[in-house]
Amino acid sequence: MESRHCLAAASVIFSQAGQVPSAEDNETEQDQQDLRQRRAEIARCWIKYCLNLLQSARKLLEDNIGELDPDRQLELKAQRKKEEDEKEKGRKKAVLFGTSDICDSVLAMEEKVSSVYPLDFQEAREIFLVGQNYVQEAKEFFQVDGYVTDHIEIVQDHSALFKVLAFFEEDYERRCKMHKRRIDMLEPIYADLNPQYYLLISRQLQFELADTYYEMMDLKVAIGNRLEELDSHTIKKINSLAQLAIKYYELFLDSLRNPDKVFPEELEEDVLRPAMVAKFHIARLYGKLITSDSKKQLENMQTSLEYYTFLVDYCEKYPDAVRAVETELELSKEMVGLLPTRMERLRAKLCPFI
Repeated sequence: MESRHCLAAASVIFSQAGQVPSAEDNETEQDQQDLRQRRAEIARCWIKYCLNLLQSARKLLEDNIGELDPDRQLELKAQRKKEEDEKEKGRKKAVLFGTSDICDSVLAMEEKVSSVYPLDFQEAREIFLVGQNYVQEAKEFFQVDGYVTDHIEIVQDHSALFKVLAFFEEDYERRCKMHKRRIDMLEPIYADLNPQYYLLISRQLQFELADTYYEMMDLKVAIGNRLEELDSHTIKKINSLAQLAIKYYELFLDSLRNPDKVFPEELEEDVLRPAMVAKFHIARLYGKLITSDSKKQLENMQTSLEYYTFLVDYCEKYPDAVRAVETELELSKEMVGLLPTRMERLRAKLCPFI
């Protein structure tokens, strides 16, 4: 509530500052440019406000597999109803900025966006739309020509707004479309970026694109599981999304190689978790590829096993890494135990034909 109040006050004062004539009333082009920049910077703060509000709500509402927990949702809605009256009393005692005119303007500004955690899609969408409007406002000033890093950060925030809104969406198809919007905004930026000068941003985009394709693939698999039989279109879509996710994870992992194209023996702490998660997800993605060709299936399982094994071996060699990937390591150990048996069964079926 207080951060919203400060931002609303900043917006109101700024809108008035833009109208106040200077002593000689001959603002330079530089003054105008500074004002435009300040306006865009306030817009960026509003984007962060909306994003943080949505992400904090997600943490409150998600279950142990990262999906929305309906029981928790009902519990929080009931709790909020009780607290609302108390909050209103406290609100009247809060420190407010300025004269009554300014107070009225600030209050009007505040009413445009909630300060309580959204608990369903409708509430989340209202906050998302406010954030999205500020994205457009910030991008007007921070254009890709001249403000590459700022522009990309704003686009990444826009993508993050879609990602967290998708969490509240129950319809898998619509959720998929939201992730597709993220792909459409991130891929062109990544394609135009020179990793030689923007290595860190390039890696962030590779990982985010991989994660987004991975999420879409998972959603398509969930949609497919509801069908009596997978049709060729769904199979093609699942495979295509899985391969695109693999492509971007591999690009990310390749960016960690040294000039001789050798993968590091020991990973730096800042890339340890993303690199291990990329390896784990690639292993899982090879296991999700659908093919009627048993030899191809065997090859995919072999590749999958190699990636799971990398994770297990690395953590044995560097025990400090275990903390960063506990869940992934546990599942990898399980798969390293299971896959060879499955592969043997498949080989036994293939034997008569080889």
